[in-house]
Amino acid sequence: MTLRIGADERWRIELTVNGRVRVGHAEPRMLLTDFLRHELQMFGVHVGCEHGVCGACTILRDGKAVRSCTQYAVQAEGAEIVTVEGLSPEGGLNVLQRAFTRHHALQCGFCTAGILMSATHFLKKNPKPTEPEVRDMLSGHICRCTGYASIVAAILDAAREAAGGE
Repeated sequence: MTLRIGADERWRIELTVNGRVRVGHAEPRMLLTDFLRHELQMFGVHVGCEHGVCGACTILRDGKAVRSCTQYAVQAEGAEIVTVEGLSPEGGLNVLQRAFTRHHALQCGFCTAGILMSATHFLKKNPKPTEPEVRDMLSGHICRCTGYASIVAAILDAAREAAGGE
């Protein structure tokens, strides 16, 4: 049996976003970025290139950094999503966000949310990265403002702080 979905039908989607079960409705062709922003009001997810190249839409899906513009909202049914809004403890900033502040690693801020999400996943996999490893990870992000030096310094500083200042 083939399930036919009308292009204009809206489907109920339930997922966990930043630790809370959330429900919304989306047409089958709605991108996850648009669903998160417009249906669930998660405005930290930015829409840049809509092709998965710039990295502005990066989120954590089931613990992995992914581009939310390269998948449909209906594909995220049941997933656990973390957006930049879910990174910090209530009323504060996490280690990585504090390092970005110290190093002035954000200019206009458009790319920052996606970079923070990728860096979060990256530092979980690689808690003691080298500068070339950080730069390699950042190669998946486009930032037109900073030149990346302050971003690299912030990520390396956050890794040191998380490791106890080694």
